[in-house]
Amino acid sequence: MNISYSNSRIRPRTLLLSVFVVLVAFVIASCGGGSGDGEESVPFDPERSVLATIEISSPAFDDGGNIPVKYTCDGANISPPLRWSEMPGGVRSIVIIVDDPDAPGRIFRHWSVFNIPSGTRSLKADQPGTTQLENSTRQAVNDFGEIGYGGPCPPEGEEHEYVFFIYALSEQIELDVDATSSDVSAALRGLVVGTGSFSGMYARR
Repeated sequence: MNISYSNSRIRPRTLLLSVFVVLVAFVIASCGGGSGDGEESVPFDPERSVLATIEISSPAFDDGGNIPVKYTCDGANISPPLRWSEMPGGVRSIVIIVDDPDAPGRIFRHWSVFNIPSGTRSLKADQPGTTQLENSTRQAVNDFGEIGYGGPCPPEGEEHEYVFFIYALSEQIELDVDATSSDVSAALRGLVVGTGSFSGMYARR
């Protein structure tokens, strides 16, 4: 799922609106109709439903604030702690994605975590760099070519914004062990029932 950003600084409120529009376009294109097999879960209908807003944040830094060095390539390069609000009804799994829209040439994906159980309300700091985490939670290969989290590492002299997205899905997604960030984005189509985001800033010193 490629979301285009302008070169100007993106603020969370504007970003959320952009994410909402793109996700609605995805589900409209992808949800041509239900399976008709009598399953209990009803397919998400974007024409009759509104994406729920999920509040997500980190106790380590404020929305729009500076990301502490230990969560970057200049420090311990560990994932920050995250927390979020209660999920809307019908959610079966959660996805968290971290993007750098200021990276030269394209959006750079720093982290993709998926199949987080719907009852989960937080992630601890320093998640291991393994495909499988606790319970059903999994991680994909980031754009550094590594599994799990890769911290902010902008070019010298540049300050970048790092956007933390959360998606509530109507079901879990099935991906290979070596799934990439692009695989995760593609798998979201037609499954998103709620979303939210916040961001942090970092410049190398």
